[in-house]
This record gives sequence, C-alpha cells and structure tokens, in this order.
Amino acid sequence: MTLVGVREVAYDVDGWGRGTLWFADGLLVWHELPAPGADTTSFGAPQPTTHCEPIVKIRTNVRPHRADSVTIDQQVLGRLARYFAGDRVRFDDVPVDLDWCTDFQRSVAETLRAVPYGEVVTYGELAALAGHPNAQRAAGTFCAHNRLPLVLPCHRVVAAGGLGSYGSLGIVFKRRLLELEGVRL
Repeated sequence: MTLVGVREVAYDVDGWGRGTLWFADGLLVWHELPAPGADTTSFGAPQPTTHCEPIVKIRTNVRPHRADSVTIDQQVLGRLARYFAGDRVRFDDVPVDLDWCTDFQRSVAETLRAVPYGEVVTYGELAALAGHPNAQRAAGTFCAHNRLPLVLPCHRVVAAGGLGSYGSLGIVFKRRLLELEGVRL
C-alpha cells in the first residue's frame, strides 16, 4: 500500500465565494469552484474582484510534502487570482491527476485543456476533436463529472442550441465564467 500526502487549500475570491483545491504528490487532484456562502455575494452581476486569498491550508499528511507540491499550490492560487480578476490566464500546464481516466476520458480531458480562453465548443465538437465523433453525450457526461474545472474548462463547452447546463452551480455561474472571459451567448 502506498501512502499519499494530500494538501487541501481553500481560497476566497471577492464576489465569487470560497473554493477548494486538493493536491497530492505535486498534482492537482480535485478543484471545487468558489461558491457563495453566507458572507459572500450572490451570483448576480459580476462584482469587482480584488483578491484570491488562501484561507485554509490544512490536511493530515501521512508523509511530508515534496517541495514542488508547495510550489504548485502557489502557482495555481496565483493563476486563480489573476483569472478571477479578469486576466487571460492559462491552466493547460498545471500538472493534474488523470490516472482515473479511461482512454476516452483522457482524450476528452486533453482536448478540453486545449480550448482557448474566451472561446467555446459544442459537446459534439469536443467529442469530435477528441477523436470520438458522435460521442457528444459521453463528452457531456465527462463535463458533468469534471473534478478539475477551469483546468479542464468545461464551462467553455456549450450545447448546440444554447448554453447547456453546469452541474450544481448552474447556468448562471457558467454564464458568469464565460462573461469573465468575454464570451457572450
């Protein structure tokens, strides 16, 4: 049995709420987007964002962190701060855990990473670009269960006839992310 150290980093983003990142062995393994809590702004009109601040860095570790896991925390937090401030930020080089993926899921994940900031594709286009034409429903299922939003930017995937859904955060949140990137649908 291999023991893995896990690092949890929660962060607050003005006008968006609190999000959480999980890292293991220098890889991003899970990301929860910021969502409003009792003391944050609702998802209405975009609010000015002045910071993205880590507020919690707690998790029991079963072995010490490698030095690069601390660096990846800081890199991702810095990029998130710039992203939510409206800067054109790329996440396509953030090391992520895709060991859980099937071949199909890996091809969709890698294709998602290549969808540029401020652009959208349909679920059908995503499937075709991933080498699986006519697998738009399966691509949509992958997006619905995406554990690495923004890094695997499923908010940039839309339905052929409109915006499409966006899980528990809903289409208002999806639209807000797209508007942050300059996309108007």
